[in-house]
Amino acid sequence: MELEVKGKIIQILPLQSGTGRNGAWKKQNFVIETFDKFPRKICFQLWNEKTDNFESLYPVNSAISVSFNLESREFNGSWYTDARAWKISPANAEPARTETPPASSGTPFSSSLPDPVEEFPADNNDDLPF
Repeated sequence: MELEVKGKIIQILPLQSGTGRNGAWKKQNFVIETFDKFPRKICFQLWNEKTDNFESLYPVNSAISVSFNLESREFNGSWYTDARAWKISPANAEPARTETPPASSGTPFSSSLPDPVEEFPADNNDDLPF
């Protein structure tokens, strides 16, 4: 699954490193805030050589585009999901956000149904038995 999101870096967490069964590893977490109407914060992970020079290339408040994969794993009956970044590039500046919603056309709902009072006027000469 390949996904892409644009946003502004709001936090870069400390670089983590260690040694596993496959050798040494490095992991860099960073958080972006999207440019959506309702911004979301997303934490991404970079692994191994992708962590090299990340902070110097993309400091906090940089507008970036992140291509990533989602990956879930199970541990002791609980599921954990990672957003693993595999490509980062500069993004265009933040799009302009409007503070007020666009003007509406008057009524919040439009109806194509006729007004029942106008459609069926009261008539005293109806032929109903009741």
